[in-house]
Order: sequence, then C-alpha cells, then structure tokens
Amino acid sequence: MPVLNFPIDALQAIRRKLKDPRKNLRNWIKGDPCVSNWTGVICTMPQPDGFLHIQELRMLNLNLTGKLAPELGQLSNLTVLNFMWNHNITGSIPKEIGNIKSLKFLLLSGNQLSGPLADELGFLPNLLMFQVDLNQITGSLPKSFVNLISCRHFHMNNNSISGQIPSELSSMPALIHFLLDNNNLMGNLPPEFSQMPKLRILQLDNNNFGGTEIPASYGNISNLVKLKNGA
Repeated sequence: MPVLNFPIDALQAIRRKLKDPRKNLRNWIKGDPCVSNWTGVICTMPQPDGFLHIQELRMLNLNLTGKLAPELGQLSNLTVLNFMWNHNITGSIPKEIGNIKSLKFLLLSGNQLSGPLADELGFLPNLLMFQVDLNQITGSLPKSFVNLISCRHFHMNNNSISGQIPSELSSMPALIHFLLDNNNLMGNLPPEFSQMPKLRILQLDNNNFGGTEIPASYGNISNLVKLKNGA
C-alpha cells in the first residue's frame, strides 16, 4: 500500500534543509517512507482512498541541525510535528505549518529557532499543544492565536518575545497552561485573563512588566493552581 507521491517529495525537501551528523536519517533516501519505515515517519493504516498517509513526524532528540523547511506545510494529514530537543535547529518557524489543519501537537522546544511567530500559526483549529519554549523567538505574540480554539497547552517560555500580551488571547476557551515566563514582555497584564474558564497555570515571571500589579480579577480564576508574576 503506497504513500502519495507529493508527501515523499516534501519529505525529501525537508531532509535537504537538515544536517544529520549521526546519520539517523540515513534511510530517507529510497523506497516508500511508510513501507520502508523511514526514521521518525509514522503513517496511518490504509485509508479509503487506497493510500497510507503520513500522520506523525517524530524527530525529537536526533541531534539534527539546519532549518525547518516550508514544505512541512505540505504534510496535510499530519497530527504530530515533533522536533524537540535537537538543540541546534535554527531559522524561523515556517508559516506554511499553518496549512496543516489536522495538526494537534506542534512541538519545537529546545532548539535555536528565531524570528517572530507568523500570524498563520494561529489558524490551526485542532491544535492541542503549542510548545516552542527554550528557543530564541522574538517579536510580539500574534493576535491571530485567539483562533487556536482547541489549544490546551501554550508554552512560549524562555524566549525573547516582546511587546504586550494581547488581551484577545483571553478568548482561547480550552487553555489550561499559559507559560510566558522568561521573555521580554512588557505593559499591563490583561484583566480579561480572569475570564478563561479552564486556566490552571499562568506563568509570567522574569519579564519586563516592572511595577505592574496583578489584576485583582485574577483572584476570580476558579481553577487556577499556580500564578507566577514578576519583573
């Protein structure tokens, strides 16, 4: 049962952007990625269209370097994209990832990714976990992230994100963990966060809020178990 040709082309483009000193991806050169069990490529069972589809890309902790290719956005059936803990992947997060509407887990922690977060990353309606902590992300948080209506875990801590936290993000209805500590955020803390029905952990410490006080309304967050704030 073959995989469709265009995801194979996308995987080959992704491979060309990466450097693999430990040769973990040495089998990414021939055959069908699903049938030949390419490292980190997890496929579905046979589908009604007669093809296998690439469901997960598990590339965590493989000592990869290089950059993330825009062709990642062509893996239209992907639910998990995981490049965590490679430590030396650089460049920006491709905006084309915003095309993967099936994506549930975007896991990029522990690299050297830089640049601002693209607005397009806010249009992933099924995303449950968005982790880009421990990178070098700059710029402000896009207001488009309000459209991440399924997101439960939003881990942006330990970057260089700046500007004010958009109050619009208080409309993310499923959010449980909201981690923004150790960045360069400034301005006022949005009182609207008190309206987030499922929020349990809010970490904002080690930013540039200065003398900003925690809004009194935060005391009304019924499920909150951890709040950390500081300059």
